[in-house]
Amino acid sequence: MAGYIHEFFGYRAEDKTDVALNAVRDERCPFIQERCNKTFSDGTVSGVCSIRQVTSADAVICCPIRLYADDYQILKMIADRAFSPGLPLVEGKSAIAYTQSRRQKCVAVFGKGWGGELRLPQKSGKGGYFVDWVLALLDENGDLLEFTAIEVQTIDTTGNYRNGFTALKANRTLDRSTVGLNWENVSKRILPQLIYKGQVLQREELCRKGLFFVCPRPVFDRIVGRLGGTQSLLRYTFQPAAITFIAYDYAPDSVLVDSIATPLAEVGSLTTTVYKVQEAFNNVALPDENVYKTAILQALGK
Repeated sequence: MAGYIHEFFGYRAEDKTDVALNAVRDERCPFIQERCNKTFSDGTVSGVCSIRQVTSADAVICCPIRLYADDYQILKMIADRAFSPGLPLVEGKSAIAYTQSRRQKCVAVFGKGWGGELRLPQKSGKGGYFVDWVLALLDENGDLLEFTAIEVQTIDTTGNYRNGFTALKANRTLDRSTVGLNWENVSKRILPQLIYKGQVLQREELCRKGLFFVCPRPVFDRIVGRLGGTQSLLRYTFQPAAITFIAYDYAPDSVLVDSIATPLAEVGSLTTTVYKVQEAFNNVALPDENVYKTAILQALGK
């Protein structure tokens, strides 16, 4: 595998404006206006938002924070879809005071930087999973009406892009590296966790819209493909057992402008149920019989 860094500290790798260079100098993420938290094993801040493989013209987002562009637009979009359009989003710990002082509904947000992540306990009582975000609808008195949960995933990388990082930081030049994309995690980690979390949430009396899962379009395509295609995932309306997949990608009609981060847009969605996902995940398509025998005979020269 081989590839290039496509976005570096929020801006296209080819962008040599002062805005892009200053983000590198300050190690700043322009999407959350904080220091980038993506690092190498030695603690060096890497600033890599997305990767482009040499065999593809499309870049793939590899940092979840990249999806929080436009002031956490994905949270606003899901709150509008799950509850009611236009409700204010308020940090979780401040939400009750907000509703009671203004006598209006709001959405309490729990997640990193917004009041802390909420842990889902495992059946054994040891450890547990975090959900990335919980959006809780509160009434005018601060009482909980309903909630929904959101998972945000991009794609892990394989190989190494340290030389590409060094070239960009030193003189803003592109250098090919051994970086690849770990598509195996779709089956090994992402889907099993979604199934578990979806099953837990469908037993919650106030989780009426189920679980939302936001990911880059290439990850969405891989997930749907791993589950047998859209024909294997019947569409359902919102319900406690629902899983809504939302694909984000670079806006199809976006114009590349230096000093401005490439805008993102929703490019696809699918609402199904956790049971349909589990059924499709377990329905593995097997190869023809005797494939090992054939491979051995070929290796023996027979």
